[in-house]
Amino acid sequence: MRANNIRKIWQEGGAVVNGWLAIPSSFSAETMAHQGWDSLTIDMQHGVTDYTSLIPMLTAISTTDTMPVVRVPWLEPGILMKALDAGAYGVICPMINSAADAEAFVQYTTYPPRGQRSFGPIRSFLYSGADYPTYADDTIVRFAMIETKQALDNLDEILAVEGLDAIYIGPADLSNALGCTPKFDQDEQPVVDAIDHILARAKAHGVRAGIHNGSAEYALKMIEKGFQFVSIGSDARFMAAGAKATVDKMKQVPAVASTNTSVSKNSAASY
Repeated sequence: MRANNIRKIWQEGGAVVNGWLAIPSSFSAETMAHQGWDSLTIDMQHGVTDYTSLIPMLTAISTTDTMPVVRVPWLEPGILMKALDAGAYGVICPMINSAADAEAFVQYTTYPPRGQRSFGPIRSFLYSGADYPTYADDTIVRFAMIETKQALDNLDEILAVEGLDAIYIGPADLSNALGCTPKFDQDEQPVVDAIDHILARAKAHGVRAGIHNGSAEYALKMIEKGFQFVSIGSDARFMAAGAKATVDKMKQVPAVASTNTSVSKNSAASY
Protein backbone atom coordinates (compact mmCIF):
# COMPACT_ATOMS: atom_id res chain seq x y z
CA MET A 1 0.00 0.00 0.00
CA ARG A 2 1.16 3.53 -0.78
CA ALA A 3 2.65 5.11 2.34
CA ASN A 4 0.99 8.10 3.97
CA ASN A 5 3.63 10.85 4.06
CA ILE A 6 1.63 12.70 6.72
CA ARG A 7 2.40 9.89 9.16
CA LYS A 8 5.99 9.71 7.94
CA ILE A 9 6.57 13.42 8.61
CA TRP A 10 5.04 13.06 12.08
CA GLN A 11 7.16 10.04 12.90
CA GLU A 12 10.25 12.06 11.98
CA GLY A 13 9.13 14.87 14.31
CA GLY A 14 8.21 17.30 11.55
CA ALA A 15 5.19 19.43 10.74
CA VAL A 16 2.95 18.89 7.70
CA VAL A 17 2.43 21.99 5.52
CA ASN A 18 -1.10 21.67 4.20
CA GLY A 19 -2.76 23.59 1.39
CA TRP A 20 -6.50 24.20 1.11
CA LEU A 21 -8.76 23.72 -1.92
CA ALA A 22 -12.07 25.58 -2.08
CA ILE A 23 -12.35 25.78 -5.88
CA PRO A 24 -14.05 22.76 -7.53
CA SER A 25 -11.50 22.37 -10.31
CA SER A 26 -9.12 19.55 -11.19
CA PHE A 27 -6.80 22.04 -12.92
CA SER A 28 -6.67 24.25 -9.84
CA ALA A 29 -6.02 21.19 -7.65
CA GLU A 30 -3.27 19.95 -9.96
CA THR A 31 -1.64 23.37 -10.06
CA MET A 32 -1.66 23.59 -6.26
CA ALA A 33 -0.35 20.03 -5.91
CA HIS A 34 2.66 20.82 -8.09
CA GLN A 35 3.76 23.63 -5.75
CA GLY A 36 5.22 21.24 -3.19
CA TRP A 37 2.59 21.08 -0.42
CA ASP A 38 2.96 18.07 1.87
CA SER A 39 -0.81 17.60 1.71
CA LEU A 40 -3.86 19.29 0.20
CA THR A 41 -7.30 19.38 1.80
CA ILE A 42 -10.35 19.46 -0.44
CA ASP A 43 -13.01 21.38 1.48
CA MET A 44 -16.47 19.91 1.11
CA GLN A 45 -17.84 21.81 4.12
CA HIS A 46 -17.38 25.49 3.24
CA GLY A 47 -15.77 25.14 -0.17
CA VAL A 48 -17.98 24.83 -3.26
CA THR A 49 -16.93 21.25 -3.97
CA ASP A 50 -19.37 18.36 -4.25
CA TYR A 51 -18.66 14.65 -4.71
CA THR A 52 -18.74 14.87 -8.51
CA SER A 53 -15.94 17.45 -8.51
CA LEU A 54 -14.09 15.69 -5.68
CA ILE A 55 -13.07 12.71 -7.82
CA PRO A 56 -11.22 14.61 -10.59
CA MET A 57 -9.57 16.79 -7.93
CA LEU A 58 -8.24 13.70 -6.14
CA THR A 59 -7.10 12.31 -9.49
CA ALA A 60 -5.25 15.57 -10.21
CA ILE A 61 -3.50 15.52 -6.82
CA SER A 62 -2.41 11.96 -7.60
CA THR A 63 -0.06 13.30 -10.29
CA THR A 64 2.24 14.32 -7.40
CA ASP A 65 3.44 13.00 -4.04
CA THR A 66 1.12 15.41 -2.20
CA MET A 67 -1.18 13.60 0.23
CA PRO A 68 -4.94 14.00 -0.43
CA VAL A 69 -7.13 15.03 2.52
CA VAL A 70 -10.87 15.77 2.52
CA ARG A 71 -12.84 17.87 4.97
CA VAL A 72 -16.32 16.38 4.92
CA PRO A 73 -19.43 18.52 5.46
CA TRP A 74 -20.52 16.83 8.69
CA LEU A 75 -20.29 13.78 10.92
CA GLU A 76 -22.25 11.53 8.57
CA PRO A 77 -21.17 7.98 7.72
CA GLY A 78 -22.06 8.07 4.03
CA ILE A 79 -19.84 10.96 3.00
CA LEU A 80 -16.97 9.85 5.27
CA MET A 81 -16.95 6.41 3.67
CA LYS A 82 -17.29 7.79 0.13
CA ALA A 83 -14.39 10.22 0.68
CA LEU A 84 -12.16 7.34 1.80
CA ASP A 85 -13.37 5.07 -1.01
CA ALA A 86 -12.45 7.88 -3.42
CA GLY A 87 -8.85 7.81 -2.20
CA ALA A 88 -8.57 10.35 0.62
CA TYR A 89 -5.63 9.58 2.90
CA GLY A 90 -6.95 11.86 5.63
CA VAL A 91 -10.41 13.04 6.66
CA ILE A 92 -11.21 16.14 8.70
CA CYS A 93 -14.58 16.01 10.41
CA PRO A 94 -16.14 19.28 11.69
CA MET A 95 -18.01 19.94 14.92
CA ILE A 96 -16.81 17.00 17.01
CA ASN A 97 -18.33 18.02 20.35
CA SER A 98 -18.17 14.93 22.52
CA ALA A 99 -16.50 11.57 23.04
CA ALA A 100 -19.57 9.96 21.45
CA ASP A 101 -19.03 12.07 18.31
CA ALA A 102 -15.36 11.12 18.20
CA GLU A 103 -16.15 7.42 18.69
CA ALA A 104 -18.70 7.52 15.85
CA PHE A 105 -16.14 9.26 13.63
CA VAL A 106 -13.55 6.55 14.27
CA GLN A 107 -16.12 3.79 13.78
CA TYR A 108 -17.29 5.17 10.42
CA THR A 109 -13.70 5.33 9.11
CA THR A 110 -12.52 1.91 10.34
CA TYR A 111 -13.28 -1.51 8.86
CA PRO A 112 -14.85 -4.31 10.94
CA PRO A 113 -14.29 -5.84 13.38
CA ARG A 114 -12.84 -2.63 14.89
CA GLY A 115 -15.32 -0.32 13.16
CA GLN A 116 -18.35 0.02 10.92
CA ARG A 117 -16.89 1.17 7.60
CA SER A 118 -18.58 -0.49 4.66
CA PHE A 119 -16.33 -2.23 2.14
CA GLY A 120 -16.05 -0.72 -1.34
CA PRO A 121 -12.74 1.14 -1.89
CA ILE A 122 -13.46 1.63 -5.58
CA ARG A 123 -10.82 4.31 -6.28
CA SER A 124 -8.66 3.59 -3.24
CA PHE A 125 -7.52 0.39 -4.97
CA LEU A 126 -6.19 2.50 -7.87
CA TYR A 127 -4.49 5.08 -5.67
CA SER A 128 -3.22 2.88 -2.85
CA GLY A 129 -2.82 -0.64 -4.19
CA ALA A 130 -4.55 -4.01 -3.99
CA ASP A 131 -3.64 -4.46 -0.32
CA TYR A 132 -5.54 -1.32 0.71
CA PRO A 133 -8.13 -3.19 2.83
CA THR A 134 -5.38 -4.78 4.93
CA TYR A 135 -3.57 -1.55 5.84
CA ALA A 136 -6.14 1.23 5.41
CA ASP A 137 -7.15 1.50 9.07
CA ASP A 138 -3.59 2.24 10.15
CA THR A 139 -2.67 4.36 7.13
CA ILE A 140 -5.43 6.97 6.84
CA VAL A 141 -5.46 9.89 9.29
CA ARG A 142 -8.56 10.96 11.23
CA PHE A 143 -8.80 14.63 12.27
CA ALA A 144 -11.54 15.72 14.68
CA MET A 145 -12.27 19.44 14.54
CA ILE A 146 -12.32 21.21 17.91
CA GLU A 147 -14.20 24.46 17.41
CA THR A 148 -17.00 24.82 19.97
CA LYS A 149 -17.45 25.55 23.68
CA GLN A 150 -18.92 22.07 24.09
CA ALA A 151 -15.82 20.51 22.54
CA LEU A 152 -13.61 22.49 24.91
CA ASP A 153 -15.63 21.25 27.88
CA ASN A 154 -15.29 17.65 26.65
CA LEU A 155 -11.75 17.95 25.33
CA ASP A 156 -10.04 15.28 27.42
CA GLU A 157 -12.80 12.77 26.78
CA ILE A 158 -12.58 13.41 23.02
CA LEU A 159 -8.79 13.09 23.00
CA ALA A 160 -8.99 9.81 24.90
CA VAL A 161 -10.98 8.07 22.15
CA GLU A 162 -8.94 5.20 20.72
CA GLY A 163 -8.21 5.50 17.02
CA LEU A 164 -8.41 9.30 16.86
CA ASP A 165 -5.12 10.39 15.24
CA ALA A 166 -5.32 14.15 15.36
CA ILE A 167 -7.39 17.21 16.18
CA TYR A 168 -7.79 20.25 13.96
CA ILE A 169 -8.63 23.70 15.28
CA GLY A 170 -11.07 25.83 13.33
CA PRO A 171 -10.11 29.31 14.63
CA ALA A 172 -13.13 31.14 13.23
CA ASP A 173 -15.79 28.92 14.83
CA LEU A 174 -13.74 28.66 18.02
CA SER A 175 -13.54 32.46 18.16
CA ASN A 176 -17.30 32.73 17.69
CA ALA A 177 -17.86 30.23 20.48
CA LEU A 178 -15.76 32.36 22.82
CA GLY A 179 -17.46 35.63 21.91
CA CYS A 180 -14.53 36.92 19.87
CA THR A 181 -14.02 38.01 16.27
CA PRO A 182 -14.13 35.04 13.87
CA LYS A 183 -10.79 35.13 12.07
CA PHE A 184 -7.53 33.27 11.45
CA ASP A 185 -4.21 34.34 13.02
CA GLN A 186 -5.89 35.12 16.32
CA ASP A 187 -4.47 37.62 18.80
CA GLU A 188 -7.50 37.93 21.10
CA GLN A 189 -6.45 36.47 24.44
CA PRO A 190 -9.44 34.16 25.11
CA VAL A 191 -8.88 32.43 21.77
CA VAL A 192 -5.09 32.36 22.13
CA ASP A 193 -5.49 30.77 25.56
CA ALA A 194 -7.96 28.20 24.20
CA ILE A 195 -5.62 27.29 21.32
CA ASP A 196 -2.72 26.83 23.75
CA HIS A 197 -4.93 24.69 26.02
CA ILE A 198 -6.09 22.45 23.17
CA LEU A 199 -2.50 21.96 22.01
CA ALA A 200 -1.29 21.11 25.52
CA ARG A 201 -4.05 18.56 26.11
CA ALA A 202 -3.49 16.98 22.67
CA LYS A 203 0.20 16.54 23.48
CA ALA A 204 -0.69 15.01 26.83
CA HIS A 205 -2.86 12.41 25.08
CA GLY A 206 -0.36 11.71 22.31
CA VAL A 207 -2.69 13.14 19.66
CA ARG A 208 -1.32 15.32 16.85
CA ALA A 209 -2.61 18.89 16.62
CA GLY A 210 -3.41 20.92 13.51
CA ILE A 211 -4.68 24.45 12.93
CA HIS A 212 -5.81 26.68 10.06
CA ASN A 213 -3.82 29.87 9.50
CA GLY A 214 -4.21 32.98 7.41
CA SER A 215 -0.51 33.60 6.80
CA ALA A 216 2.77 31.70 6.58
CA GLU A 217 4.21 33.88 9.35
CA TYR A 218 1.49 32.83 11.80
CA ALA A 219 1.74 29.19 10.70
CA LEU A 220 5.47 29.20 11.50
CA LYS A 221 4.67 30.48 14.99
CA MET A 222 2.18 27.64 15.42
CA ILE A 223 4.84 25.10 14.42
CA GLU A 224 7.18 26.63 17.01
CA LYS A 225 4.44 26.09 19.61
CA GLY A 226 4.20 22.42 18.67
CA PHE A 227 1.49 22.11 16.01
CA GLN A 228 2.35 19.39 13.50
CA PHE A 229 -0.23 20.15 10.81
CA VAL A 230 -0.63 23.72 9.57
CA SER A 231 -2.90 24.92 6.78
CA ILE A 232 -2.31 28.29 5.15
CA GLY A 233 -4.94 30.24 3.23
CA SER A 234 -6.67 28.54 0.29
CA ASP A 235 -6.50 28.42 -3.49
CA ALA A 236 -9.32 30.97 -3.70
CA ARG A 237 -7.59 33.34 -1.28
CA PHE A 238 -4.25 33.00 -3.07
CA MET A 239 -5.88 33.75 -6.41
CA ALA A 240 -7.76 36.76 -5.04
CA ALA A 241 -4.71 38.14 -3.21
CA GLY A 242 -2.42 37.74 -6.22
CA ALA A 243 -4.92 39.30 -8.59
CA LYS A 244 -5.64 42.22 -6.26
CA ALA A 245 -1.93 42.91 -5.72
CA THR A 246 -1.41 43.10 -9.49
CA VAL A 247 -4.45 45.31 -10.09
CA ASP A 248 -3.53 47.64 -7.21
CA LYS A 249 0.01 47.99 -8.57
CA MET A 250 -1.26 48.78 -12.07
CA LYS A 251 -3.65 51.43 -10.75
CA GLN A 252 -0.68 53.29 -9.24
CA VAL A 253 0.68 53.96 -12.76
CA PRO A 254 -0.11 57.50 -13.97
CA ALA A 255 -2.45 57.72 -16.92
CA VAL A 256 -0.55 57.73 -20.21
CA ALA A 257 -1.01 60.99 -22.13
CA SER A 258 -3.07 60.49 -25.25
CA THR A 259 -1.17 60.76 -28.54
CA ASN A 260 -2.39 63.38 -31.04
CA THR A 261 -2.76 61.51 -34.31
CA SER A 262 -4.51 64.26 -36.24
CA VAL A 263 -2.74 65.65 -39.33
CA SER A 264 -2.05 69.39 -39.36
CA LYS A 265 -3.44 71.53 -42.17
CA ASN A 266 0.06 72.45 -43.32
CA SER A 267 1.08 68.78 -43.45
CA ALA A 268 -2.03 67.90 -45.42
CA ALA A 269 -1.34 70.72 -47.86
CA SER A 270 2.14 69.45 -48.56
CA TYR A 271 0.74 66.31 -50.07
